[in-house]
Amino acid sequence: MRLLKWPNPGVRRTIVPDAPGTVLILANPTSGGYNPDLLQKVRVHLEDLGCRTEIRLTSHAGEIGEVCADPTLPARTIVIAGGDGSVNEALTGFQHHPEPPQLAVIPFGTANVLALELGLPRSARAIADMIRSEKSKPLHFGLANGRPFVLMASTGFDAEVVHAVPLALKRRLGKLAYVITALRIGLKRKGTALAVTLDGIRIAGKFAVASNARHYGGPFVICPGGATDPGLHMLVLENDDPWSSFRYGIALMLGRIHKVRGAVVKPFTTATITAADNVAAQVDGDPFGATPLEISQTEKTVPILVP
Repeated sequence: MRLLKWPNPGVRRTIVPDAPGTVLILANPTSGGYNPDLLQKVRVHLEDLGCRTEIRLTSHAGEIGEVCADPTLPARTIVIAGGDGSVNEALTGFQHHPEPPQLAVIPFGTANVLALELGLPRSARAIADMIRSEKSKPLHFGLANGRPFVLMASTGFDAEVVHAVPLALKRRLGKLAYVITALRIGLKRKGTALAVTLDGIRIAGKFAVASNARHYGGPFVICPGGATDPGLHMLVLENDDPWSSFRYGIALMLGRIHKVRGAVVKPFTTATITAADNVAAQVDGDPFGATPLEISQTEKTVPILVP
């Protein structure tokens, strides 16, 4: 028997010599949905299954990316206990890691579209069993101005909402904060024309979202494929006035966004999005500056654990 101690101060655990690779759980204690009881239950179940396990609570913004970029980190599996933005931060860190470890997700946070995409479990025992079994799929992702995205990169109204939603309101109300912010700015804004070029073909619109996943904004499907399948799709909406947004929203809920008039869904390899004025952009639900955007596929993947 031996003891393992992480570089950061933490709990010391007794280790079984022939246990599977070390599991490091990273969590932001200030994020919405943070559940310390669930984390401790997952840790206990993993240790019962023979896994070396440690929980590390982040203390500053960007720490998840810093940890995931460290090639000396003694972990076979890194578990992100958080939302889609935290997973994105991990992927960003992995870009600087020569051999990224396995990735797993405990769904916390305001949005958990990736958890829905992968059908991830929610109970502590099921999460621990998934991590211990080490069944994985390749997690594909795209690049927006060099920044990885596993779900989407978009510009237009939804990105304006992401930029405008107050952090305190988001932590207090979760998804409802986005609805309130969208209603507050939606009736008085004026959309800006976008020029979207897909593999050399130009499309005009007021809203554009490059998607690496089937789902957008929750259980709503906007394109074929998924995050564990190669390939990107672009959704371009011709207009973003209140009436058009209502029509598109209904079509999205019915799974018919690709068939509604004024909407285009196309696969692509490389894309650019430009506008006469700067238009807000977002990546995986977090603010990401503004246009122009250069978007592309990448052949890189990260192994992600699935049920």
